[in-house]
Amino acid sequence: FKGRWVLIHRPIIRGEAHLWISFSPDLKHWGDHQILLPARPGWWDSHRVGLCPPPIETPEGWLIIYHGVRYTASGSLYRLGLALLALDDPRRVLHRSSEWVFGPKEPYELIGDVPGVTFSCGTIVNKDTNELRLYYGAADFTLCLATANMEELLDYLKSCPC
Repeated sequence: FKGRWVLIHRPIIRGEAHLWISFSPDLKHWGDHQILLPARPGWWDSHRVGLCPPPIETPEGWLIIYHGVRYTASGSLYRLGLALLALDDPRRVLHRSSEWVFGPKEPYELIGDVPGVTFSCGTIVNKDTNELRLYYGAADFTLCLATANMEELLDYLKSCPC
């Protein structure tokens, strides 16, 4: 971005776990740190947010798939949400999903080493079919695959406010 490297990361500062963006001219010196996606108190992503796979470049913007965590009496719930960043300025969030778009519901996602966790590991977009293939860990025990249509995902996301 403008001759600089971009890093999306989640430092935990003062117990707060937001998604941050930083920039570097040389991959050694980082600066211009700012919160990109804050955790949202009272929402499904109220306690922690973090980047999952690398951003996906689309004609609409950079598609971000992120995990959000909400603490419950029975443990932490990890779910996935979406955000869209401007192509010309990744600091600018155009849209963010109001609700989570993917979460644990199958027995193999609910029962395992860490119950109730779905955590994306990587994606592939098939340019011919416009299908997103999302590889994810379930309950920190098994690896799974989910698919979605990119156009439908982006249409949903564009209906969400910033």
